[in-house]
Amino acid sequence: MPELESLKLLGAGLAAGLGLLGPGIGIGLIGSSALQSIGRNPESAPQILTNMILALALAEALGIYALIVAVILAMVA
Repeated sequence: MPELESLKLLGAGLAAGLGLLGPGIGIGLIGSSALQSIGRNPESAPQILTNMILALALAEALGIYALIVAVILAMVA
């Protein structure tokens, strides 16, 4: 059944690709907004950086979940 194996790998690739696309865009937007905020108000940089790192970690967790799902799809028969 080579067709099933190829479809399984295609599904894993799509899950990883599309699942990591959203967090990648989100991380870029978070970083851009944080840098613009620091540029406007440099005194609040420590608070902005703390919140930015927390938001980045939460967005990255979604990407890791998508990667785990893709690995499970690729490895499970």
